[in-house]
Amino acid sequence: MTNAAADLVYLDYAATTPVDPRVLETMLRLQGVQGDFGNPSAMHRAGWRSHAHVELAAERLGALLGTSADRLVWTSGATESNNLAIIGAARHRRHRGRHLVTMLTEHKAVTDVFRALQREGFEVSWLRPGPNGVLDLGTLQAAMRADTQLVSIMHVNNETGVWQDIAKIGECCHARGALLHVDAAQSVGKLPLALAELSVDLMSMTAHKLYGPKGIGALYVAKRPDLHLEPLLFGGGQQQRLRPGTLPVPLIAGFGHAAAIAADCMLSDLAQLRTLRDRLWAGISDLPGIRLNGDLAMSYPGLLNVSVADVEGESLLLALEPLCVATGSACNAQNQEPSYVLRALGLSDAAAQGAIRFSIGRPTTRDEIDFAIRQYRHAVQVLRTMSPDVAA
Repeated sequence: MTNAAADLVYLDYAATTPVDPRVLETMLRLQGVQGDFGNPSAMHRAGWRSHAHVELAAERLGALLGTSADRLVWTSGATESNNLAIIGAARHRRHRGRHLVTMLTEHKAVTDVFRALQREGFEVSWLRPGPNGVLDLGTLQAAMRADTQLVSIMHVNNETGVWQDIAKIGECCHARGALLHVDAAQSVGKLPLALAELSVDLMSMTAHKLYGPKGIGALYVAKRPDLHLEPLLFGGGQQQRLRPGTLPVPLIAGFGHAAAIAADCMLSDLAQLRTLRDRLWAGISDLPGIRLNGDLAMSYPGLLNVSVADVEGESLLLALEPLCVATGSACNAQNQEPSYVLRALGLSDAAAQGAIRFSIGRPTTRDEIDFAIRQYRHAVQVLRTMSPDVAA
């Protein structure tokens, strides 16, 4: 997507996506005095009308996920959903055991939660994936113990695009009596999901990754007799007291509309993204010293992470302007350290620092991909001529 005002080419859709104009129209209709602005918990006609928008959004999101609407809890985004799922489940089930399992390559919104639980006395096993980013089921099975009560595994990694087989992981967890939480911020609305058929107990998601508004997310909570969460917030009876507070109806309605659009165009989106991703990789893969970080066969096609030898990452990022790409997670952008995700895959600090994440989306065009190819090749060639190691 070219920004005419700044003349930018945006290939950073893993960080955030533009709000679909149809979604924006839905939200704007509810914002003003002429809209349905009533409190959806209020017992009057204005409240009922607002509540109807919330119910419709839940039905739309449930249809996208292959589950019933009553299994969804509205939150402010995937970060809050992750916190509520992991902390809420771990604390409620502490009597069953204090052993938890997750991966070294999870998003900070998961790893930092587990570190907080470690300070509460929980024990965490940190699993390392293979060099391609995929978790071996044998590694998970070996880590699980009799007191393992919760496992958290991301569906699509936000830096490499590698997806994990959450169906088999869920079966493994349930066979050992553990719950499975999945951070699906990068996959909901992008990859087909049928939660009614998966052994997934908790799933976090956010609207702004699928062309919906920022500031709204949801948590799927499976219907199981042994699955209960301790709330993190208190102060009202909304959402069975699990997540109290007045619901932001325009944001929720926008999320629901974005989910409905995603359900209609997911397969065509995937085909288009795969074509563009493959074109991008074909255009740069012959550069000497280039490395694909991940696994094309087990990756969401909207993400491509590459490293190149003899080029410093921050300089490469600047040399790529006006191309908007990332060196890793946007949530970690201010940290100049090499990506902990790529280091967990076995990359050296230098290779991790030289990594660039291209993330393409529904608005991306072939011309933008071709521009990215030219810009990347030119930047690498120029920076290599300036490198003392190469010059020597």
